[in-house]
Amino acid sequence: MKRTAFDWIKPGAKGLPPGRWFVEYFTPGELHAHKALEVLETSSTAFQQATLLRTHTFGKVLVLDGETQSSQYDEAFYHESLVCPALLAHPRPRRALILGGGEGATARELLNDRGMEQVVMADIDYNILRFAREHLGDWHCGAFADPRLRLLAQDARKLVENTRLKFDLIYSDLPSPIEGGPAFALYTVEFFRRLKKTLAPGGVFTIQAGPGTPLQFDLHPAIFNTLKKVFRFTGSYSTFIPSFDMPWTFIYCTDAPALAPERLKAAALDAAAKARLKRRLRYSDGQTITGAFVLPKYYRDRIKASRAVITEARPMFFSTSHH
Repeated sequence: MKRTAFDWIKPGAKGLPPGRWFVEYFTPGELHAHKALEVLETSSTAFQQATLLRTHTFGKVLVLDGETQSSQYDEAFYHESLVCPALLAHPRPRRALILGGGEGATARELLNDRGMEQVVMADIDYNILRFAREHLGDWHCGAFADPRLRLLAQDARKLVENTRLKFDLIYSDLPSPIEGGPAFALYTVEFFRRLKKTLAPGGVFTIQAGPGTPLQFDLHPAIFNTLKKVFRFTGSYSTFIPSFDMPWTFIYCTDAPALAPERLKAAALDAAAKARLKRRLRYSDGQTITGAFVLPKYYRDRIKASRAVITEARPMFFSTSHH
């Protein structure tokens, strides 16, 4: 079913140019607006509402519950940044797990590795997976049809708690921990400790860790501190996403000294990409990846000053939007 009226699409008025605008309020005093040319598809599920817009600047844009999820123009900036540091650092990844990742683009990047034998993807929302398979071909590029992908429409937390499989790489590509949402329990120290048991020796866990703007930099330090209690080596890195209009952060975690983030070398990452990847990357290479781990002093100071740790008893709730 298509809908053409959404409360977050505003007509050109009160200072906005003519046309219809998809408006996101980042803070009470800050907004970002995309000119919305057309609502292409929409799907309402038990968990969220997905809308695919055609925009003036970023092409097709996937919107979940009124927030930009990714755009046709720059989704590779996000998905390569999430996947490639750990994928290229690991000497021989064979099995990977994705928590969330509904668009299929995270799976696409993992399946680009010739040596990858199996990718397990667990997303709780079956209807979002159906929506992605049908309408987000520019994102998944056929990944859903790859026989190496095992797609599970189930709670990622239950999968982690029950699986006996061991994974070389694990990625958390989940929504922000919104109160009442399906993902907040997957950001706790208890969950991360259980997840670590599913990593194979020498494995790497990577998580999308929220905005990297100074105005919304509370979630990232809390996730970082929480993961520091679980893994020997953790490293924050960030990438600017034009359609988000802000930097986005990630955290790379391992217990393997040889794979510690400070030991990543651009030349070695480039050599791994050349030897193993079927398709050339759009955004990432060795220099991009190693440079992404060099955070400005302000952010390093914010992380160091934070004492927050996310637990089941004290969960953290966070949203990028202020409607």
